[in-house]
Amino acid sequence: MIARSKRYTNSIKDLSVDDSLSMPDALGRLDGFEKVKFDETVELSFSLGVDPKQSSQGVRGTVNLPHGSGKEIKVLVFTEKTEEALSAGADIAGLDDLIAKIKDGWMEFDVALSTTEAMKSVRSVARVLGPRGLMPTPKAGTVTDNVEEAIQAVKAGRVEFKMDKTGVLAVVIGKRSFSKEQLEENAQAALEAVVSSRPEGFKGRFIKTVHLSSTMSPSVRINSTSVN
Repeated sequence: MIARSKRYTNSIKDLSVDDSLSMPDALGRLDGFEKVKFDETVELSFSLGVDPKQSSQGVRGTVNLPHGSGKEIKVLVFTEKTEEALSAGADIAGLDDLIAKIKDGWMEFDVALSTTEAMKSVRSVARVLGPRGLMPTPKAGTVTDNVEEAIQAVKAGRVEFKMDKTGVLAVVIGKRSFSKEQLEENAQAALEAVVSSRPEGFKGRFIKTVHLSSTMSPSVRINSTSVN
């Protein structure tokens, strides 16, 4: 039997698994859940109808959240031009030295960017960064020669998302301290980004379910009919 806190039990007492709410109503329900002592992260979780085993049906992308994610992002840049990257706002920059540290297990950063030239070396840690969703890729806009622009985009609230092996992906849309309007606008941007990431040629129901939750809250099911 799963032990649940009194706070969690109080939150779910009026929540039915069959409830399917509009985004504004779901955010209202989330706001009514008891809060904890830290500022919880709010996210949307999607269950997709694609076949995760088919490489052609992989789903990943980015979204520029209008109000940011509420998280301080530590940006690493793989580049030979270390000083330029640091001056452009990178928290960490380098190439061979960073690759060596990563191979030894160091992972103290949130987003990794790379110049095109540096990718020749960065591919040596693909098996380390890839499973963690940290491998720079052109599709995600994290392989670029306009390092300053990429850093600014990430710091301003660009969030990357990637489907896991079970066909589920999650997108951070802010913090519980955000206003309902801020979360709703961020959620709308996230929904549009996920819908736009639908694999070309895919037929069928792309988004099966969408749930809204915060770090310590129950999840609330979103009516996904309009999304599809």
